[in-house]
Amino acid sequence: MAHRTAKTGYDRLVRRLNRSPQGAPPSALLFEILKLLVSERDASLIALVPIRPFTVEKASRAWRMSLSDAQKVLDELASRAILLDMAGPEKQYYVLPPPMAGFFEFSMMRLRGDLDQKVLAELYYQYITVEEDFIKALFTQGETQLGRVFVHEPVLSSENALHVLDYERASEVIKTASHRGIGLCYCRHKMEHVGRACDAPLDICMTFNATAASLVRHGFARAVDVSEGLALLDQAQERNLVQFGENIRRKVNFICNCCGCCCEAMIAARRFGMLHPVHTTNFLPQVDPVKCTGCGECLAVCPVEAMTQVSANDPAYSKKRMARVNEEICLGCGLCVRVCKTKSLCLKARPERVITPLNSVHKAVLMAIERGKLQNLIFDNNALASHRAMAAVLGVILRLPPLKQAMASRQMRSRYLETLSARLRL
Repeated sequence: MAHRTAKTGYDRLVRRLNRSPQGAPPSALLFEILKLLVSERDASLIALVPIRPFTVEKASRAWRMSLSDAQKVLDELASRAILLDMAGPEKQYYVLPPPMAGFFEFSMMRLRGDLDQKVLAELYYQYITVEEDFIKALFTQGETQLGRVFVHEPVLSSENALHVLDYERASEVIKTASHRGIGLCYCRHKMEHVGRACDAPLDICMTFNATAASLVRHGFARAVDVSEGLALLDQAQERNLVQFGENIRRKVNFICNCCGCCCEAMIAARRFGMLHPVHTTNFLPQVDPVKCTGCGECLAVCPVEAMTQVSANDPAYSKKRMARVNEEICLGCGLCVRVCKTKSLCLKARPERVITPLNSVHKAVLMAIERGKLQNLIFDNNALASHRAMAAVLGVILRLPPLKQAMASRQMRSRYLETLSARLRL
C-alpha cells in the first residue's frame, strides 16, 4: 500500500477496523469492497465511532453535528446493517460490528437491489479465499478464536449427554435466545455468485439476541420462533452441516450451519488446522477396529479432512482398510459418527476440556491481549470517561490467568494493572 499517499475516508475506516481485536488487513480488494458498501463520507464518519457500543450523543460529538443529524446518519447506516442498533435499559446504542462475523455477512444475508451482490461476492471471494491475508488474520492469530463448533447432538450417547453443558448445545442457544433471526447463508450465497455453491440449504443462517433483533428490524433476517428454529436445526443436521457459532457461553449472537466446501470457517480449518483456527467440541471420534469396514463414509462427510484410511493389519484380509482420526485437526463435530453404518465410531471425551469465554466482553479482551490490541479497548475514544465500561474491561482482565495478566500489563505499560492483578492473586 506504499503507493497510497492521500488519506481518504476509506483509509481512515480501514485503520479504525484494525483497532478492533478482529481486523481487516489493508488490500486493494478491501478498498473496493468498502466502496461498494459505503460512501466515502460514511466511511469517514464510521472511522470516528468507538469500538464499544455508543449512543447518538457520543456520535454527535465525534461527528460535530446536531443530535437530529447524527440520528439520521445512524438510522440510515443501521438500515443497511453497517451498524447494529440495540435497545439498552434507558437508551438506544449502536455498534460497528467487525467485518466477520459482521457486516461482510450481513450484506449477503438477503437479496438486494441497492448494490451489485455478484460483484461484491467476487470481491469477497478474492479477498478472503484467494489472497488469504484476511482469513489468516481472522482465524490463526492468538489462542482465542472467533468461533467454536457445536457437537452434533443426535449422536450423543446417554453418557456423553451428561457431560455436555447447555451452552455447548445449539438447540439450547435457540431455546434461550431473546430473539431469533434467519437469513441467507453468506458463504453459500457468495459461492453461488462465483459458480462454486453446493446444494446445501441457503435460507438457514441463524442470528440471535441483540444482533437478531437489529437484523430483523431492518429486513436482513426474518424472525422465527423456537419451534421453527429447532426445525431448521434438524434440517441442517439431516444435511450433515456443522454448527459453528460464536465462541462465548452467554448470549451467543450467531450459529452458522456450515458445509465443508463453501464456509470460511471450514475452509480455514482445512488450510490451517494445525494452528487451531476453530475451537473444537469436547469430543473426539473413536474407531472400533473390529467393526470398521473401511467403507469411507466418514471420510466423505468430514468437513476438515480429519478422517483417513489406513491398513487394518488383518492377516486374514490383507487389503482390509479402516478409518483413522487425525486428532490434531478434528473438530469433534460428530458427523462421522452419524453416517457410520457399522456403528464402529463413537464419541469420546477429549483429555482436557475446551475453555469458552464467558461473554463478548471476555472474548474481546482475550483476543485483544493475544493480538497486542488491548490498549485500543481501554483507551477507546475517551472510554475512560465511562467508569462502567472501564470496570467491565478491568473486571475481565483481573479474572485472567497470571500469564495473560502479565501480557496485558506489558501492552499497557501500566503499574496499575500489575498491582491490581497481583492483589487479586493474593
